Amino acid sequence: MTAQKPITYDAFVELAVADPSVVGLVLKGSRAHEGMTTEHSDHDLYVVLADGATTALTRYTGHRTPELDLVILSLDEFRTVGMPGFERYALARARVVLDRLDGVIAQVLADKARIDADEAFRKAGESLDAYANSLYRSVKNDRDGHMLAARLDAADSIGSLLELLFALDRRPRPYNKYLEWELARFPLPGWDTGMLLDAADRITGTGDVPTQRRLFAQVEAVVRQAGHGAVLDAWGEDLCLMRP
Repeated sequence: MTAQKPITYDAFVELAVADPSVVGLVLKGSRAHEGMTTEHSDHDLYVVLADGATTALTRYTGHRTPELDLVILSLDEFRTVGMPGFERYALARARVVLDRLDGVIAQVLADKARIDADEAFRKAGESLDAYANSLYRSVKNDRDGHMLAARLDAADSIGSLLELLFALDRRPRPYNKYLEWELARFPLPGWDTGMLLDAADRITGTGDVPTQRRLFAQVEAVVRQAGHGAVLDAWGEDLCLMRP
């Protein structure tokens, strides 16, 4: 945190709204996810300045307290945050507090929430290969009696699977904390949310091979329909170990 005296969220928003250099305020994190706020939740706030603007609010750059974390940046910088990067999901589900640009700030967030078709196809292919790799290793390790390795690989496979499924829908994968929240409100097309979460829970917890194989059978059908059959075909006869 800077040497600046801590300021509350409400007090800072009041200052920012009164400053014409500020063109947008964007709240991310648990306070932007309805029902996820706890007594420990802080306010993660992006402060978007007009390009080339100067303001005394920059004295709060790096401000970080248990109540308020600030990121102060220009509009041009804001457009590129998370593109790509870890912040993309946070901003995809962020809440607009102030938009002086008649919807420009909201559109920037909408652009982050929708992955370009070519990028999504590439990411899905890479994630599918990673998923198959971890699944194959998990099943093989289970077969050979390496149970810890089998469970670790199984857990890795679910991470890659989630990257794959969200990429197929051209969405950034949510952080683990928000996975259930996201799927409850924005289900993945063609997937039963309860079944998918139950399978992820069982696989990450136990590495259960029959569950892994049943899930893979569903995934295989989906990815072949989406044009990623060549990724799986490259695995050759090893696919037999992954299928039911």
